[in-house]
Amino acid sequence: MPQANQPQTPEEARAEIGRRCACYNLRRASRAVSRLYDQVLAPSGLRSTQFTILQTAKRRGPITLTALADSIITERTTLTRNLGLLERNGYIRLDSGQDRRERLIAITQQGLAILETALPLWETAQTVIERSLGQDRLAHLMEDLEAMVAAAKP
Repeated sequence: MPQANQPQTPEEARAEIGRRCACYNLRRASRAVSRLYDQVLAPSGLRSTQFTILQTAKRRGPITLTALADSIITERTTLTRNLGLLERNGYIRLDSGQDRRERLIAITQQGLAILETALPLWETAQTVIERSLGQDRLAHLMEDLEAMVAAAKP
């Protein structure tokens, strides 16, 4: 580490950015957590992103594509790819809304059934995180993440 008045080398500056950059560290943590959930959910055939879409469609559906994308904070193109796979598997249904350009996403009976299969697996992954961090620390992290989402909104 350089003295207070000494300039940093480019390598030191990059390392400092890596330690301080919220985006880098959140994405790194997100990839690690997603990998855990994807591995645990694998026997259901769902990925964590698909599980989230189905849960949201169950809880808020029928829901427009735009509202779903806003709710889970994802790009519409990424969401459309995932919806295509879920629709092919019979887990969701895409219907026309009041405006013919509007698409409504609704969970199907097959979608509800796969969620029932996936839920105990999700609970296993969730327990791994809860045990690792502790319930209080996880609760604070969840609050902090909500604050980050709010801070990042335009």
